[in-house]
Amino acid sequence: MKFFSQSFLYDDPWSIVSLAFFLRYPNPYAAHVISCDVIDRHQTESGSLLTTRLILKRGALPRWAPQGIMSRAESWVIEESEVDPFGKCVRCRTKNLDHVKVMQVEETQLFEQNEDGRTVQTTEAYITSKFGWGMTKRIESHGLARFKAHVQRSRQGVSLILDLIRQARLQPMALGSYITHLHSERSFASTDTPTSSHSSDNTGHAPEEYSSPTTENTWLGKIWGSR
Repeated sequence: MKFFSQSFLYDDPWSIVSLAFFLRYPNPYAAHVISCDVIDRHQTESGSLLTTRLILKRGALPRWAPQGIMSRAESWVIEESEVDPFGKCVRCRTKNLDHVKVMQVEETQLFEQNEDGRTVQTTEAYITSKFGWGMTKRIESHGLARFKAHVQRSRQGVSLILDLIRQARLQPMALGSYITHLHSERSFASTDTPTSSHSSDNTGHAPEEYSSPTTENTWLGKIWGSR
């Protein structure tokens, strides 16, 4: 088993960061995300909002992975979250539902507002493989390396949505209209996505999750027009 833990401080208040977190798909840093659907949402008696989302992600295998180790390069991920508006806290837990024998990734995220009004994000993850055949440690190390890269890109995606929210305050159209337009343009998220299920290198980083600054500017242009 491999363990990962990291904290990050956003300058924005908790309410804005939380909104950006739940609106983070689609974005050019998450081209591996194929779909994201809410399957349950309800409010508790205490006022917290509980949401369950089902996310379909496209993965990539390293060159050293045995042929046939996975029947497909896609994985369903379940995300369960709780938004506590009174305690100004968001708790989120995700885990993959298939390929669990090869590798199971259980991730928790916590967003809290600190005393100076900024937001602290704490991310923890457990990566476990039960594949055996002398490959358990290698698979877990590969999973940890990919997860570290994923955390960085995920943060870039949230920061991009935060930028959209800030800009929306200066635009004549309401934010909701921009978000609706954003989701109507989902197809561009996978424009440059490779179709191969194997990575082209041995680093363990999935190429389909990468986005260059040029791609980001093109993506923003679809929302705001020419920049």
